[in-house]
Amino acid sequence: MAPPAALTRRTIVHADLDAFYASVEVLDDPSLRGKPVIVGGGPNDRGVVSAASYEARTFGVHSAMPLRTAGRRCPQGVFLSGRPERYRELSERVMSIFGDYTPLVEPISLDEAFLDVSDSAAAFGDGATIARRIKDRVRDEVGLVVSVGVAANKLCAKVASDLRKPDALVVVPPGEEAAFLAPLPIRRLWGVGPQAQAALADYGVTVIGQLAAIPPGTLHRRFGRHGDDLAARAEGEDRSPVHPMQAPKSVGHEHTFDTDTADVARLEATLLDLAESVASRLRRHDLAAGSVQLKLRYEGFETLTRQAPLPRQTREPQPLYAAVLALLRRTLITGRGVRLIGLTAINLTDAQQLTLFDSSERTDRLTRSIDVVRDRFGEGAITRARLLIERPARRFDFGERPEAPGSKGGA
Repeated sequence: MAPPAALTRRTIVHADLDAFYASVEVLDDPSLRGKPVIVGGGPNDRGVVSAASYEARTFGVHSAMPLRTAGRRCPQGVFLSGRPERYRELSERVMSIFGDYTPLVEPISLDEAFLDVSDSAAAFGDGATIARRIKDRVRDEVGLVVSVGVAANKLCAKVASDLRKPDALVVVPPGEEAAFLAPLPIRRLWGVGPQAQAALADYGVTVIGQLAAIPPGTLHRRFGRHGDDLAARAEGEDRSPVHPMQAPKSVGHEHTFDTDTADVARLEATLLDLAESVASRLRRHDLAAGSVQLKLRYEGFETLTRQAPLPRQTREPQPLYAAVLALLRRTLITGRGVRLIGLTAINLTDAQQLTLFDSSERTDRLTRSIDVVRDRFGEGAITRARLLIERPARRFDFGERPEAPGSKGGA
């Protein structure tokens, strides 16, 4: 009789791109190699650090630190505002590599994912072999370094990938989960934040092995059900499944203006730019949109959204632009400054369901050729003449949004 599914031995891989945003900047500008690179804004900006290279971390700079603090700690750092579209582009290439080894890929963020490779051994080898293949391919095909942990569950795989960064490959042999975790500080365990650490200090607990030695009843009385979870995790137990990547429910881009604008021509040109980018991403995912949504944020942060159906499912920019332009002209309050404008394609279907009248073969070949040029040389490599004058200075890509809430850009 086969064992219950929950008890079947699994092989889980956790892959985490090292200092992702900063590494992308170094990849695209080799002159930055060896320098402390800090992504998120300038040293005097009010935001926080999105990612820091390992050279910057030697100065005590880390993700989520205020940029001004980072500027004081590392005044010689190279501060960059970041390029979300480029990060998403490379993330998609890396996730595609992951998908070559298993359909069970659960992205956690742009730079990390869980893979269940339990059924992939016959084709690709054991977990360690698959991990090495992934590391080699990400380095050779994308130019980035990924740290990988391999274990029988997500908890230990995640801890393993983070243990010897950068460029880590750590394998936790089946049955040795508790021994692997025992000497590690309790902060590495899921669910043990600063408050839990302080509470556990009352029991003299500083490492996971000491936590595992506490009777589960004691933890339950102190922490309730959370104490039961802590006891199980301290023993290296975790049966949570890898949830495969879901098809996106929407694809969109939005742009925040440096200063509020009431210039209608500028707003229309920005929408054209956004329509081009959204259409390109639809084609990249082999998706087609049935409706379009306009987002306007006025001065004072009042935000409006309006949507309208498209004449047919499409992945071409012109129908998207025409529909959202009509929405803009019906919605825009003349003379009022706009802080942010966005375009989202919704009601998505597989592009194979497109009608024969969506676009001609010539148009399809043309748009795909444009996609190839942009993929290779960047979004600005080819554009419409109108946008040479009015192209926005920068754009934030909020990408695909799953219908249900899912679960860092810089570890």
